Amino acid sequence: MKDNIPVHMPRKKVPVNGNETVMNKNEAADVQLAQPENVKKTNKSCIREMESITLPEFENIPQYMKGRVSYDQLNAAVQSINAAVTAKYKILHQSVKTQNNHARKLHQRFKDQETKDTKGQYFVVEDDIREFTQMKVDKRFQGILNMLRHCQRLRELRGGGVTRYILL
Repeated sequence: MKDNIPVHMPRKKVPVNGNETVMNKNEAADVQLAQPENVKKTNKSCIREMESITLPEFENIPQYMKGRVSYDQLNAAVQSINAAVTAKYKILHQSVKTQNNHARKLHQRFKDQETKDTKGQYFVVEDDIREFTQMKVDKRFQGILNMLRHCQRLRELRGGGVTRYILL
């Protein structure tokens, strides 16, 4: 069994001659942290997510744009948008043969919404946010989208009767 340990599993060095040193906990943690990063880079289905708004960025948003939206509410909206993007692109990356009927319909809708301008970029539309999150798409949400555009977290692209929110 010792000879057939998978390469992705971290190993402790065993002192054989006394010349080799045993890995301490910090080095073992470094090895474990370094390996998932390499796996993440090679994985094609890595879905891009929007970064949370920092406090200085929130303070730089003009007051007329903020209204009554708090810092926590804005970041909760960012997390909801990230959840919608993740759910959408999980379906898009999935093989059509393995999808059920509902997922196939969604997959086709997502493909129809793509244009040459959005090719290769992650975007959501209001229907995706309604479908995959508990958020209401109302005036308040439109204000949150304006704040996110102001902080350069997303870009709005209109066309074909659909407004696409592209993640930056």
